[in-house]
Amino acid sequence: MEKRCYYEVLEVVEASTTGEIKKSYRKLAIKYHPDKNGDDPEAEDKFKELGEAYEVLMDDQKRAAYDRYGHRAFSQGTGPSASGGGAGGFHDPFDIFREVFSGGGGGRAGGGGGGGSIFEEIFGNAGGGGQARATRRKRGSDLRYDLPVSLEEAADGTEKELSLERFVACEPCEGTGGEGGTKDVRSCVTCGGVGQVITSRGFFQVQQPCPTCNGVGESISNPCRKCSGEGRIKGNTRIKIKIPAGIMEGGRLRSTGNGDAGKQEGEPGDLYVVIHLKEHDVFERDDSDLFCEMPISFTLAALGGEMVVPTLKGKASIKVPAGTQTNTSFRLRDKGIPDLSTGRKGDLLVNVQIEVPVKLGKDQEKLLKEFDDTLSEKNSPIEESFFEKAKKFFTGD
Repeated sequence: MEKRCYYEVLEVVEASTTGEIKKSYRKLAIKYHPDKNGDDPEAEDKFKELGEAYEVLMDDQKRAAYDRYGHRAFSQGTGPSASGGGAGGFHDPFDIFREVFSGGGGGRAGGGGGGGSIFEEIFGNAGGGGQARATRRKRGSDLRYDLPVSLEEAADGTEKELSLERFVACEPCEGTGGEGGTKDVRSCVTCGGVGQVITSRGFFQVQQPCPTCNGVGESISNPCRKCSGEGRIKGNTRIKIKIPAGIMEGGRLRSTGNGDAGKQEGEPGDLYVVIHLKEHDVFERDDSDLFCEMPISFTLAALGGEMVVPTLKGKASIKVPAGTQTNTSFRLRDKGIPDLSTGRKGDLLVNVQIEVPVKLGKDQEKLLKEFDDTLSEKNSPIEESFFEKAKKFFTGD
């Protein structure tokens, strides 16, 4: 695969100073470090690419050669090769990373140590101690619950009781993980309490959760037989949650502490309830407004009168003026849904559709024809306007 420009890789320009290059590297190296991107198969390649670009651009001699010859400067047998820059001559990107974050200035290997507090800040104390990381490893998972809600419930607000399966604290050990509630904890013999082990993958060294303690960093001498030392078991629970008036489709409610219980008295996760509005038989929703289509008779549309329409709270009356046409909309103020943030109600818009009679009897047909014969152009303004436009279209006048 063709190599990208080193300046592009580090998101800098050719005129950038070494300080600007180092600053950009620090940001990108944290972003693409394999330990923080276990689910991204490309993270290692991106991290390696960053280290290679940084090593070249932070060395004056290598940078000058790169600016003149590009990647050919570091290819075997082609172009001048800067010091240490032959094929395969780049340093381990993890050595470069440790050098930069432990205070070293260049892209050369040999910076010692695990990086001190900066590593604890970035990777949760993965490099030493292990207690802070172990505590986080014990936290329970967050859960998601998809909840169908009717339009009426969304408009008024309601309370729902949810039934879900999740990890709950083990009763026999009271969540400690130790038999009888006692907890004799010792450091994991595999990782020494760090919760992480380092494995080599050819060119790379990768930190992963310890397979013995699952990243916790410790184990219990006499684990509870019910939960095998986890301090939690699967159980069915019922949780009540309030749905606020005006909740929207896709709205997300957080129920703190109602996710999975943590391991060995670890902090519980949270429950996120995602709202899905059920389709309504009559109304459609647009933010706080409601819409509905209402059929009316030809007689009511022509003569005018009162029309009864449905609302979420019952019925309402609308005055229909004589000569109402199809797709005329009527607005009923404050008959919609309250706004979630302000509480102000939207409107209900009723769109009328004139219903044409079907299966007429002979007498009805005769009466309609007689009625039609009495109509003049002024009774059909839409038809008159259309034919005027059509006439100009066909005649060109």
